Amino acid sequence: MTSTPEYLPVPLTDDHWRADPLRLAVAGYLARYRGETRRHAESDLRAYLMWCAERGLEPLAARRPHVELYVRWMQETRRYAASTVSRRMSIVAGFYRTCVIDDLLEHSPADYVRRPNVPPESPTLGLSHLQLEALLTAARLSTNTGDFALVCLLGLLGLRIFEACALDIGDLGEEHGHRVLRVVGKGHKVVLVPLPPAVARSVDRAINARTDGPLLLNTVGRRLDRHSATRRLRHLANDAGVRLPRMHPHMLRHTYVTTMLDAGVDLRDVQIAARHADPRTTMRYDRARTTLDRHPNYILAAYMASGT
Repeated sequence: MTSTPEYLPVPLTDDHWRADPLRLAVAGYLARYRGETRRHAESDLRAYLMWCAERGLEPLAARRPHVELYVRWMQETRRYAASTVSRRMSIVAGFYRTCVIDDLLEHSPADYVRRPNVPPESPTLGLSHLQLEALLTAARLSTNTGDFALVCLLGLLGLRIFEACALDIGDLGEEHGHRVLRVVGKGHKVVLVPLPPAVARSVDRAINARTDGPLLLNTVGRRLDRHSATRRLRHLANDAGVRLPRMHPHMLRHTYVTTMLDAGVDLRDVQIAARHADPRTTMRYDRARTTLDRHPNYILAAYMASGT
């Protein structure tokens, strides 16, 4: 098994990195990001560098056919979803674009590489209104005091899982008579999210008598991470009788968007609440569900009901 290349951090006390163009290129590219965005970019770039290392290919010497083969490997060998392949290729293309900017390469080998078409609808369908209610009930009745807060933060506030897990008790506050949460989102953008009474009660229950530290704790009293949160959600879904192929935290954020649209909230207001830069992202969450709800198969079956 090939070991993972160690390109970061760059040791500033050692001049070896100055003679290693690849190490410098990786550091220069990742330095453009911070927080969760940097962690995800590093993970996707590492996957490409590992692929190159396993084949004895120097990444800075790669040509367009090599990158095309990487795409085919992800599609045909690893069988990744089109959205995953497209995301990883965006990172690879960005890395090589930075190499061109820094005069490490004359041309990017990722230019003109064909990427898979990502469907306009989200592959995640989310939960129905009744399924969300059942999950909330199971979380409220759970002996784990953090379960109810976890489901409320994801399903009723629409937080991303990394945002919820990063919350501290000190992020709670008041603003103009509203209880609010200080949330650090994508791009390290800070927003104040108001807490409806039910969500505030769930948060108070999770905090109990604590005055500082993480808002959400795991079973051993440490900060809850996204992996533990996913396991908790799957356990709660099973208790609630919610049968889904693969329960994961983003389903609740998806449900947050679709449930608000069902409740008659204006698209622009939903976009602002979900912190989507583009309204098309908000609509993408809803399009797959709407396509199923209004599918012509139901009309045909109703028309032929007398014969079936």
